[in-house]
Amino acid sequence: MTHQLETKALAPTRAHIVETARSWLGTPYLHQASALGAGCDCLGLVRGVYRMAYGFEPELPPPYSPDWNERHALREPLLSAARRHLIQVEPIMTMPAEVLVFRIEKNGPAKHCGIVSGDDTFIHAYAGRMVIESWLNRWWLDRIAGVFDFPGVT
Repeated sequence: MTHQLETKALAPTRAHIVETARSWLGTPYLHQASALGAGCDCLGLVRGVYRMAYGFEPELPPPYSPDWNERHALREPLLSAARRHLIQVEPIMTMPAEVLVFRIEKNGPAKHCGIVSGDDTFIHAYAGRMVIESWLNRWWLDRIAGVFDFPGVT
């Protein structure tokens, strides 16, 4: 299923998305997982928030390495998935509930993501630790590869 929802009644608010993402804080980091309180990685966090907001998950990801360094026909599997299931927006100014996709290496593949939680904060799964809320400082802002809204978010 693509990012078009069948009914507008399912569309969450920005506040609901942020509240849902905050419910994942403290969830241990676990590669390829997406289970509230039990474990998740950065993609698992976004997948879990999507599931909790809409009641379904649009696509299960294929296996991927912790550093997203697979050699796929699609050069950017994380960005490609975001474009299939979320709404890409201009990265002019971040808004709460937007999904940010990052390039950790400036010229490398996009391989990290998180959810904006405030004017200068975002929630993400910190590798080797847990889901945390971090400052969206210059280091992160300089590495944004794409900014996305959840479908129909109000």
